[in-house]
Amino acid sequence: MKHLVIIPLVMLMGAQASAQEMNDRLDSLMSSIYPNDKPGAAIAIVKNRKVVFKKGYGIADLDSKTIITSSTNFNIGSMTKQFTAYCTLKLQNQGKLSLDDKLIEFFPDFIPEVAGTMTIRHLLTHSSGIMDYYDYVDKGRYTEFSDKDILPVIKSIDSTYFPAGSRYRYSNTAYCLLSLIIEKVSGKRFPEFVQDNIFKPLKMDNSDVIHHGLEISNRAVGYECENDSFKISDAKQNLFFSTRGDGGIYTSIDDYLKWIMAIQSGKVLNPHLTKEAQSAQFLIDSREDISYGFGWFIAGSGEDKLIYHPGSNSGFRTIVLMKPSQEYSVVIFSNRSGIDLEDLVRRVNKICQIDDKAYVKSEAMTS
Repeated sequence: MKHLVIIPLVMLMGAQASAQEMNDRLDSLMSSIYPNDKPGAAIAIVKNRKVVFKKGYGIADLDSKTIITSSTNFNIGSMTKQFTAYCTLKLQNQGKLSLDDKLIEFFPDFIPEVAGTMTIRHLLTHSSGIMDYYDYVDKGRYTEFSDKDILPVIKSIDSTYFPAGSRYRYSNTAYCLLSLIIEKVSGKRFPEFVQDNIFKPLKMDNSDVIHHGLEISNRAVGYECENDSFKISDAKQNLFFSTRGDGGIYTSIDDYLKWIMAIQSGKVLNPHLTKEAQSAQFLIDSREDISYGFGWFIAGSGEDKLIYHPGSNSGFRTIVLMKPSQEYSVVIFSNRSGIDLEDLVRRVNKICQIDDKAYVKSEAMTS
């Protein structure tokens, strides 16, 4: 009878030793990339719906010398798009809009030949062909640029990159327009709608969308790295930093984990909407088996399926990757440029013994 007790005990000790070895290797990797006296990163890893690793590295603010922790708030750049997409799908679920509604229904001042062919679905999947607003902005007229400023810039442009629905081209303009559609349909400001429908239900109490007068506590400052020296690259340094629907969310690793756990558990959030968002909606490349969902890249299928998205805004770099078949997620928020987070995530996956052979680097698909 004693032998029956000893065997499981040995197995448990072996599992604990293996987990500790994994954590040690992860810590060594992150420490080697993000030294404690420079801008750094925060990371969390979830396996089987449990947080198995969570830690901060480096400095959040070089002036105050505040260190990065899992509660440090970062601008998450284009990872915002998954939240914008969920809000759009929620309005569809409430019967307040259809993904097949044309843009002209919401923006009657747009040129009909353009807005009459594009749908909300096209915006969500980066298949609208709408022109990038950056190239048409008179930068001397603005000190700060937000989603509402896009309308007068692009409403009179009579050309597109391609006919709507015919190709994929990553578009921040599209997601800024989605935030404006959410405001028109819901009657609420976009930051308020995100708070009421995502942040408050999930108790993401320290998360918010950029808006006038917002004071973000415990926030990291973004830095550009040049020849191993750092200069601030944040909201005041970038005219287009403060657009909302495409990249306006600030959150922490601690808060973002609540979003991940809600997606995995199917609780609080509508599981049908998160499943729809994380399903292939528009094929990008059949040879690579890569598609775009609604706010997410989808690579592979079945047991190999990966769901991920990077983010970049001034000096901030972020990434999240999920492998549903293993209930695995890794998320990294960083306040410096110069580190390839897609390569880093794959090194993390290797340590965690996660097969990510379906992964397709998104860099070429987001620029």
